[in-house]
Amino acid sequence: MNLLISTAWAQDAAAPGPQGGVLGMIAPILIMFVIFYFLMIRPQQKQQKLRKLMLDNLKRGDEVVTTSGIYGKITDITDSTIMLQIAGSLTVKMERAHVNAVTNLPTPEKK
Repeated sequence: MNLLISTAWAQDAAAPGPQGGVLGMIAPILIMFVIFYFLMIRPQQKQQKLRKLMLDNLKRGDEVVTTSGIYGKITDITDSTIMLQIAGSLTVKMERAHVNAVTNLPTPEKK
């Protein structure tokens, strides 16, 4: 019995205790959060801002592509909907939020 107790005490004394306290345990978590923020959250926020700016600047005559892949020209626009001319006299009413991209943006001139 005495041998088992002394072995247990020896194992306990040899085991390293927590080093650095609470800060040593939290620092890796904080570093992971900062890396996660710069690799995932921040780029997504920038992309959302650009998309909102694009949707706010839509106007009549813009040629757009919808999220479903339909190309068309905006003939009328309200706060939440657009009238999209697809072909000839075929016009459909769509949610403004479903515009994926404006295709008639001016391109910078190459020198």
